[in-house]
Amino acid sequence: MGYASSNGIRLYYEIYGEGYPILFVHGFGGCRLEWFVQARIISKKFKAIVFDNRGAGKSDRPNYPYTMDMFVDDIKGLMDYLKIEKAHICGASLGGMIVQNFAIKYPNRVNKLVLINTFPGFPNQQGIEMYKKGLINRYHGKLKDPAKSFFDSANTGYTRKFIKQMRENPKKKFFDLFSAEDIIKNDITDMTTPQDIENSANAIAGHEVRDRLSEIKNKTLVLCAEKDKLSPVLINEQIHKLILNSEFKVIKDAGHNSKLEKALETNQAILDFLSN
Repeated sequence: MGYASSNGIRLYYEIYGEGYPILFVHGFGGCRLEWFVQARIISKKFKAIVFDNRGAGKSDRPNYPYTMDMFVDDIKGLMDYLKIEKAHICGASLGGMIVQNFAIKYPNRVNKLVLINTFPGFPNQQGIEMYKKGLINRYHGKLKDPAKSFFDSANTGYTRKFIKQMRENPKKKFFDLFSAEDIIKNDITDMTTPQDIENSANAIAGHEVRDRLSEIKNKTLVLCAEKDKLSPVLINEQIHKLILNSEFKVIKDAGHNSKLEKALETNQAILDFLSN
């Protein structure tokens, strides 16, 4: 773990395991900790690198509107710092948007891509404002009562069945890997502030690559969740159709945070794809 000088800022990163590198790019309002289950499992076969985007976690949080190009060049700078010429790259939600842009701008730095519950372009400004407002409200809620805030907003990330199980026993270890209490603890660690949310939202507003996804020649896995309310199956299927060298898989009975709700299935899908 440490800090990399990248694109004029410091990015915090952690490395787990050995072998061929895979970078994990987190979503809007999150940080590296959203990948804690993947880092633990996938690092048994690969060198798993998790890091905080600018405006998140322990990385620098400059106060100005961010762009996709900034996020993309941050990753390139991190790879340069770590002397990684080429890597697999996996991104979820906003992270998946960043990864799409990275593969278009720096195709020679990418081996395989994994895109999870993401978008080729955000539908409209109103949608971004609603998404942003929800995260800002959650920030204030977490300051008052982290557990209540988590469960009040859980329906945007998980299915009703999974939420019910977490409510009934917050200490229950799912897949012997994590509990609701673990998620809540991560949720309030190195929190993204309203200022950071505003700055990152600007990058989402500028994300539109539908006309350029055909430029991506890298082998790609498009993973989506059957019951994702934020990034529906049809949106992810569109990405699959536009990236010619891609595979498509739907994770059944899971919401937007399928990498936790269906952790074993998600991890296995990633490992199978990277190993073939």
